[in-house]
Amino acid sequence: YFTGSKAHNIALRTLAQKAKLKINEYGVFRGPRRICGETEAEVYKTLKLPYIEPELRENEGEIVAAREGRLPRLIEQKDIRGDLHCHTQESDGMNGLEEMALAAQDLGYEYLAITDHTKSLALVGGLDKRRLFKQFDEIDKLNARLKTLKLLKSAEVDVLADGTLDLRDEVLERMDLVVCAVHSHFNLSREKQTERILRAIANPYVNILAHPFGRLIGERDPLELNFEKIIGAVKDANCILEINAQPARLDLSDHFCRVAGHAGVQFAISTDSHHTSQLFYMKYGVDVARRGWLGKNQVVNTRSLKDLMKAIQRK
Repeated sequence: YFTGSKAHNIALRTLAQKAKLKINEYGVFRGPRRICGETEAEVYKTLKLPYIEPELRENEGEIVAAREGRLPRLIEQKDIRGDLHCHTQESDGMNGLEEMALAAQDLGYEYLAITDHTKSLALVGGLDKRRLFKQFDEIDKLNARLKTLKLLKSAEVDVLADGTLDLRDEVLERMDLVVCAVHSHFNLSREKQTERILRAIANPYVNILAHPFGRLIGERDPLELNFEKIIGAVKDANCILEINAQPARLDLSDHFCRVAGHAGVQFAISTDSHHTSQLFYMKYGVDVARRGWLGKNQVVNTRSLKDLMKAIQRK
């Protein structure tokens, strides 16, 4: 009768009982008289609570937060101003550079980061220095013709087993932002996997850690990580954690979004698109962020291009 978890609904019914009220599928009752129930907002108001968004209704502290005026104002899809992770035909994408750009422009985006894979992922056409610099030239030419969108020069740079990146700094410094990710050696120990990622984050050119746990839902388990250490390193370096909106990933999970968000980490919600149609996956990432109690100000790609570039500057 109410779009919340069973535990949340039980907590509301307990509150109602203390106020000598009863809640059921027909509404809120004082004795035999129905006093409200046309809307969920009425139910909360009757219990002297502000409206609690459906994504928060898990009995995970939201009722206490509501009583104390600490509920977050959750991010909305309309807040998103660009996408910071997508692929083209140069690696394993299905569309060309211009097709991706025009699709993003049609969505009203201000920017789109082109993040094709790098040379270590040869099986999916990863780009080496020569091909990347050629792509950067093409991006410059296309940016001169685009009306309202700017393409950002980037790459999804592979994190090697020892934590180094598979491109030299002389290449990374040519990028507008650097996205890094793990794509191999998934079975390292918790200690080694954590140290691997910490070393990647320590690279002063890295801006975003993509799909941090590397999970594929139903296919590959998350990496074994000391996430608390990674949160600390990310925050100290002013690095950004990605919420990957691909339905097969949804990485970070809502739980880790909340943990990292509480620690003051910034996020990017990105689609990891391999086709123009996948740019619409953004809504799934926003849903995860909302379940993780995140607001607009915690997500860097809710900002204008100028403010985005300031926000991703490394310390």
